[in-house]
Amino acid sequence: MRVKYFFDRIFALLLLVLLAPVFLIAAAVIYFKDRGTIFFRQTRPGWHEKPFTLLKFKTMKEIYDENGDPLPDEERLTSVGKCLRKLSLDEIPQLINVLKGEMSMIGPRPLLMEYLPLYDETQRRRREVKPGITGWAQVNGRNALSWEAKFELDVWYVDHWSLFLDLKIIGLTVIKVLKREGISGEGCATMEKFNGSDGK
Repeated sequence: MRVKYFFDRIFALLLLVLLAPVFLIAAAVIYFKDRGTIFFRQTRPGWHEKPFTLLKFKTMKEIYDENGDPLPDEERLTSVGKCLRKLSLDEIPQLINVLKGEMSMIGPRPLLMEYLPLYDETQRRRREVKPGITGWAQVNGRNALSWEAKFELDVWYVDHWSLFLDLKIIGLTVIKVLKREGISGEGCATMEKFNGSDGK
C-alpha cells in the first residue's frame, strides 16, 4: 500500500498541473455565475474512519424547506453544477485531498459520517483503505447501483487490490466519464440516501 500512496501523490500533482486551466475556469464560472462559494466542504470518514474535510466544486444551492431541511438535489442543482457533474469536473478539488494524504486516487468513495453506524461488519471493511476519487464501484455502475451492490464492490476491491487493478480502474474511469454513465441514481438527480441494509 505504501507504493500505492506514493504514486497517488505523484499522479495527483501531475493532474493538478495539467488540469490547472480547467480548475481556474470552473472556479471562475462558479464564482461569477452562481455568486457564491466556489468550494463545497464537508466532513467525511477517511482511512479507518478518521474524519477529514472533503473538497469539491460547489454544484448545489443552499435552499431549505419550512422545516429547515435541504430541498431535493434536483431542485438545488445549479445549471453550472449539472454541467460539472456530467463531466465529473466537480471532483477535481479532491486532488488536493490526495496530495494531503487524506484520500487515494482509487478506493471506495468517502460517504457521509452519518452512515457509519448503519454499516454492517462487512460493509465497514471498505474503510480499511483510503477513500478514493474513483473506485471499483464507480466503474461498475456508480450511482446506478444499489447501495448494497456498491458496498460489495468496495469490499471486493479491498480484498483484491493491486497496482494493475488501480490502472485498470483509471482507464475504465476515463471511459465512463466520456460516456457520462451512472451519474444519477434511479429516480433522483444524484443518489438516494442510505438508510442501512435492512431499510431502517
